[in-house]
Amino acid sequence: MPRTKKTNTEAVVVAAEEPKKATAKKTVAKKAAVAVNAENAGFKAGDVYQALAAAGQALNVSEIAKAASISEEETLLGLGWLFKEGKLVAADDKVTLA
Repeated sequence: MPRTKKTNTEAVVVAAEEPKKATAKKTVAKKAAVAVNAENAGFKAGDVYQALAAAGQALNVSEIAKAASISEEETLLGLGWLFKEGKLVAADDKVTLA
């Protein structure tokens, strides 16, 4: 049933409130936790090394992750291992094998 709302000089008919529609909740995929241990870091370093060797050119982190089919977090873990071993050279925002 419409209700009436009065203003200073006139009456305005306000429509009855319609029931709210249920909205679907958006589900967000949880990021997989990266296991930070020596074994996993070594495997990710191998993935990164193979991706860089196959590319034959300097790549940025997202390009390496895509080429190696791993997440950017895992890529960074592998890069850290390879930098520590002195197997990488960084120039600008790209990395290549030493």
